[in-house]
Amino acid sequence: MRETLTRLLSGIVYILLLAAAIFYSPESFLLLFGIFLLIAVVEFSNLVQLPKLIPIAIAIAGYFLFAFFPSTSYTLHLLLLATLFVSARCVAFLFSDARPRLDVLSKYVYLIGYIILPFILLTKIPFQEGFYDQKVIFSIFMLIWINDTFAFIVGKTMGQNKLYEKISPKKTIEGFIGGVGFAVLASAVISRYYIFQDLYVWVTIAFIIGVIGTIGDLVESKFKRLAGVKDSGNIMPGHGGILDRLDSVIFAAPFVFLFYQILYYVS
Repeated sequence: MRETLTRLLSGIVYILLLAAAIFYSPESFLLLFGIFLLIAVVEFSNLVQLPKLIPIAIAIAGYFLFAFFPSTSYTLHLLLLATLFVSARCVAFLFSDARPRLDVLSKYVYLIGYIILPFILLTKIPFQEGFYDQKVIFSIFMLIWINDTFAFIVGKTMGQNKLYEKISPKKTIEGFIGGVGFAVLASAVISRYYIFQDLYVWVTIAFIIGVIGTIGDLVESKFKRLAGVKDSGNIMPGHGGILDRLDSVIFAAPFVFLFYQILYYVS
C-alpha cells in the first residue's frame, strides 16, 4: 500500500511539473527537457558503462545548438535520418538472440541516436507550425499516459499471451492491443474537443505512439536486462529513472516528427 501511494504521489508530481513547464513558456519547456536529457544521459551511461563526462558534454552541446536555436529543414532532416538509422539498429538489437557485446563506438552511437537526437527532435514537434503550440506536445504525452495506463489495466485483467517474455515478462499482447486501442479512442476526443485538428492526424499519432512507443519501452528493457538492473535510475520514487518514464516517447518522437514532415510536404 505504501509503495503504491509513493508511486502515485511521485507520478502526480511528475505530471504537474511537466504540465507547468509545457504551458508556462517555450523556454521553460526547453529547460525542463534539457534537464531530463542530462539525467537520461547519465542513466544511459550507467547502463552501458560509459564514463559520464564526454556524454554530458555532447548532450549539452547538441541540445544547446539544435534545440534552443532555430534549425534549417536540411539540418533537421539530417538529424532525423541519423536518428532513424539508430532506431533501426535498436530494433535489430532488441530482436537479436545473441548477447551483444557493445564496444565503445556502439555505445556512443546509441547514446547519440537513441537518447540525445530523439530529445532534440521531441522539442521540435510543438514548433512545426512556426510557433510554439503547447497543446501538441501535451496531447502527445496524454496519449503516452493513456496507452501505458490501459496497456497495464487490460494486460492485468485480460492478458494471456506474452508479448516478448524474455525481455519484458509482464507485457502481454492483449495489453498491447488495449493500450493502442484506448490511445486511438482518446486521440479522437483530443482531435475534436481539445486540439481541433484533423482526426486522421491524431489517430495516426496515436498508432505511432502505441506501436513505436512500446518498441522503445522494450529496447530500454533490453539495455537494463544486459546491465542487470530493474530501473535506469531512482530519481522518481516508485517509477525508477527519467529514462524509464520517457523511453516510449523519445523512441516514438522521431517517427511523429517524420509524420509531421510528410504532412507538410503533401499539404
